[in-house]
Parts: sequence; structure tokens; C-alpha cells
Amino acid sequence: MRHWLTIPAALAAGFVVGGTGAESETLDQIHSVRGSVIAAAAQSQKRIDKMSDQAQELLHKYRTVIQEVESLKVYNTQLEKLITAQQEEKVRLQEEIDGVTEVERGIVPLMLRMVEMIERVVEADVPFLLEERRTRVARLRELLNRSDVTVAEKYRLIIEAYSIENNFGHTIEAYTDSIEINGETREVDFLRIGRVLLLYQTSDGDYTGAWNQTTGSWEEVSSSYSGAVRQGLRIARKQAPPDLLLLPTQAAEVLQ
Repeated sequence: MRHWLTIPAALAAGFVVGGTGAESETLDQIHSVRGSVIAAAAQSQKRIDKMSDQAQELLHKYRTVIQEVESLKVYNTQLEKLITAQQEEKVRLQEEIDGVTEVERGIVPLMLRMVEMIERVVEADVPFLLEERRTRVARLRELLNRSDVTVAEKYRLIIEAYSIENNFGHTIEAYTDSIEINGETREVDFLRIGRVLLLYQTSDGDYTGAWNQTTGSWEEVSSSYSGAVRQGLRIARKQAPPDLLLLPTQAAEVLQ
């Protein structure tokens, strides 16, 4: 905004009518005064303009600060909500941690019983892959005593062992191992049919036998089963399509 000064008309006109020498001197004084007034007015106008610019700048800064303050108020409100939510989450997590501690106190004895049960199954079961299964149980027992393994990981591995044992009940398998036949240790091919039947056959086909779960010993079976056992080995190794086999069996016993 610009401010203007009003100068007397006589001074602005810059003249007077006629005059003597004294009047001329007076006229010069008037001109001098007029020049001083105009110069002073110009300086005043400059100061007024400068003050007006400063006022506009301060007003702009004030409005900017007000906007920043409003933004900070909104931010602080949102921050307070976030802090409140974090506190609630902290309380919830602590409750979960306390709950996990209680669960661990109950699950550790359970895991011990589960490993004991697997061991009982292995020892009372048909003796297939006996060394492998006993090693798995021993590793589980060692695992339970380790402090660097979480309870969750221990439980996962125990469940995995249960799953392996469970799968043995509905699969067939062929593998090679050693057995004592007539006082001589020989390498034979084993055929496992679920948990029901475990048979062996020498590579030359001279001996074919089966595990007797009742007596807990190996027994030689009739040579009439040799072909069926040989075919069963081929099926288990996926060298022949599934087929019906006539094999010696005995009733399965329930583990108590």
C-alpha cells in the first residue's frame, strides 16, 4: 500500500505573481522550502514503503508459522494415537509371552512321553530299518536336552518322527541289509509290507524267510513263496506294476 503526502498548492505551483527584490528573496526561500519538503516527503515515502513491505513479509511468516503449528497439532494427535496403540500391543505381546511360558511348562513333559512312545513302538514293532529308527529316537532324546533349540523346533521334529513312523503302516519298501542265516551272516533283500509283513530273500533265491512277530525270530518259508517275494521286491522298487501277491502272513498284534 502506497501513502501520499499533500503539498500546499502555492508551493506545488512554484511561483508567485510579481514582486520586488525582497519578494525575490522570499521566493527563493519558498523554492528552497519546497525542495526540502519534497525531499523529506520522498524519504518518508521510502520509509513507509519499506515498513509496508516488512509488514507484509511478517504477515506471510506469521501465516506460515500458523500453518506449521496446525500441522504439528495434527501430527502430535496422530503420534499420540500411535503411541497408545503401541502400548496396547506391548501389553498384548507380554500376555502372549506369559502364555507361551505356561504352555512350555506343559508341553515339555508331553514331548518326553511322545519320544518314549516312539521308542516303544520301534522296539515292539517288526524289526525293519531298526538301526535307522533307533538312531532317530536317540537324536530326539538328545534334542530334548539342548538349550539352543526352541521348544517349537523340538516339537516339530517329534511330530516329523511320528509322521515317518505312521507312513510305514501303509507303504511297501525294499532295501538291502545283513542277516544271520544258519549261523552265517549274509546280505539279503528285505521286503516290507506295511507293518504287517517283513520278508527276506538272498540274491541267489536259495533262501526266503519271514519275521515271526509271535516268536520274535526269523523263519524260513516254503520255496513256493520265492517267486511272489521276488515279484514283491520288484514292485517295491518300482520295477514292476502293482499286482496281487500270495505271501505268508500272520495277524497283526496291538501294541499295549
